[in-house]
Amino acid sequence: MDSSVLVIFKLQKDLEEVKVLLEKATRKRVRDALTAEKSKIETEMKNKMQQKSQRKAELTENEKPAAVVAPITTGYTVKISNYGWDQSDKFVKIYITLPGVHQVPAESVQVNFTERSFDLLVKNLNGKSYSMIVNNLLKPISVEGSSKKVKTDTVLILCRKKAENTRWDYLTQVEKECKEKEKPSYDTETDPSEGLMNVLKKIYEDGDDDMKRTINKAWVESREASQRRYRLLRL
Repeated sequence: MDSSVLVIFKLQKDLEEVKVLLEKATRKRVRDALTAEKSKIETEMKNKMQQKSQRKAELTENEKPAAVVAPITTGYTVKISNYGWDQSDKFVKIYITLPGVHQVPAESVQVNFTERSFDLLVKNLNGKSYSMIVNNLLKPISVEGSSKKVKTDTVLILCRKKAENTRWDYLTQVEKECKEKEKPSYDTETDPSEGLMNVLKKIYEDGDDDMKRTINKAWVESREASQRRYRLLRL
């Protein structure tokens, strides 16, 4: 069993325990805490499963035999996912590495800006097109003041800040929300049960005798069921 499958398996066990406790909990504060933990575990499971699917797709793609490419192929578009960025007082700068991009005609490199997004399209570079779309920028930009530069093997996108001398901690609003609101650890070396254990420990410490008995009973029942499923998986 690889590490990603094991992590997802542990998260599934945690989720089942939270659901059992939710069914038995009656106090609003306890239910709210368990509901929040359930949502966090489900989010982490979704991310882990997406990462696993992406790795599987990449492995499958790498195992395919090399395709016979026609002499002229311009219909295939590659989505750009690797880039770097930094900033100055006036600009947010995005660096995209594309070998040979400086050799294509200037009109083949197109960038469109809106106040909170930009999209890049590079046409017919080594028989392919390349695209990159970034929506929900962290802060507004000046459409008129933004531009692009093509350098050796690199496209530089310059987004002019509407509010100069302000710092961007993230490139997009989505990135900010993922890192600041959820903050689950996606490190495979970290036990995914740790967050749940802390929540349940807090509930147990603050709960009355009935809640402590409920948690103890649900925990034992869930552990026994999980152990049975694990033994079945090992067969």
